Amino acid sequence: MSYDVIVIGGGPSGLMAAIAAAENGSKTMLLEKGKKLGKKLAISGGGRCNVTNRLPEDEVIKHIPGNGKFLYSPFSVFNNYDIIDFFEGMGVGLKEEDHGRMFPVSNSAKTVVNALINKLSELLVDVRMNTTVEAIHYDESLHTVILADRTKIDTKSIVIAVGGKAVPHTGSTGDGYAWAKKAGHSVTELYPTEVALTSNEKFIQNKSLQGLSLRDVTLSVLNKKNKPIITHQMDMIFTHFGISGPAVLRCSQFVVKELMKGREKVPMHLDILPNEQEEELVQSILTSMKDNPKKSIKNILKGLVPERFLAFILQENSVNEEQKAANISTEMVRTIVHQMKHFTFNVHGSLPLDKAFVTGGGVSIKEIVPNTMQSKIMDRLYFCGEILDIHGYTGGYNITSALVTGRLAGMNAANEAALYTGI
Repeated sequence: MSYDVIVIGGGPSGLMAAIAAAENGSKTMLLEKGKKLGKKLAISGGGRCNVTNRLPEDEVIKHIPGNGKFLYSPFSVFNNYDIIDFFEGMGVGLKEEDHGRMFPVSNSAKTVVNALINKLSELLVDVRMNTTVEAIHYDESLHTVILADRTKIDTKSIVIAVGGKAVPHTGSTGDGYAWAKKAGHSVTELYPTEVALTSNEKFIQNKSLQGLSLRDVTLSVLNKKNKPIITHQMDMIFTHFGISGPAVLRCSQFVVKELMKGREKVPMHLDILPNEQEEELVQSILTSMKDNPKKSIKNILKGLVPERFLAFILQENSVNEEQKAANISTEMVRTIVHQMKHFTFNVHGSLPLDKAFVTGGGVSIKEIVPNTMQSKIMDRLYFCGEILDIHGYTGGYNITSALVTGRLAGMNAANEAALYTGI
């Protein structure tokens, strides 16, 4: 049994690679160890499948802080707009939502996954499910894929698209790193990104803010000099172990990288009222207190921030919430407002890699040809998707990277196989 191209892994990048290889005339096989194709696509965007992002190229790359610049070259061949055309060409209507995120009009990931599966079938790709790859034997002539049942399959080109180590229930269990190393590749240190953060702060341990959601706040990660490394304005939530939610996921890789440098804790700065000026707030509260001296401080401040957060801040400053406005000093008002605008606390870790949405680290991009995804070390070997040391924020950016690198890997694996005559 011999093929032109074998693609290992049936996630977003593997599906795209197999389609691209077959479209370029290769006899193609797709191997997937699970019983379903496209599991990560099926759960992305809350089951609606955020297939890509319509923002301009520079913006998309800015949202891929983990080596996103590597993608400038692949994007010159196939980019996020080409992804939109690709799906619409297969009859999958897409619509744009907030921040440029693109979803199928059907609001169902199944539409996307089924379109890809139908395309594989139309292109006569030999798809094998429940098929585990045990090893890969690289050779100057043909490469050989050895399955768990000891079957050996020869191929001219191999595309490794098995993902990273995040979301392991989709099949991403890190199998590909050993195959990459065997081919002579280096794998950079793996770490969780887009992950919830843990904290030993007293207010987290005693659960006083557990379950509290904050909308449209700014959250910053601070360096050793207490200067922001990164700031995101989004929603977040306090949990029983620390913090989570969109703003936290976006900040998380910067926290994890600081902890990897040996820091025991990383301070974070939260502004609950990012669109308000501190001094204006103080003056407006003082005016309200002057006009309503008999009102309790709780009622004066009501509606400014969520009730539980207000109760927490007052308690921290030993202010009884029923205390009358007339009895609260100007200094105390300044302190309370300052804490709403500058709530700083420490985080001490993150949930593990298997609880993260995205893997940081992977096959070093220095060893990959950017406009083909070919290994610089081994002939006719290609990598694509999350196994590479590329990672972005959630919002269609990782899937964009997977589909673009998958397209290039499949296309070039097919071209190389066609040129290859054996040694």
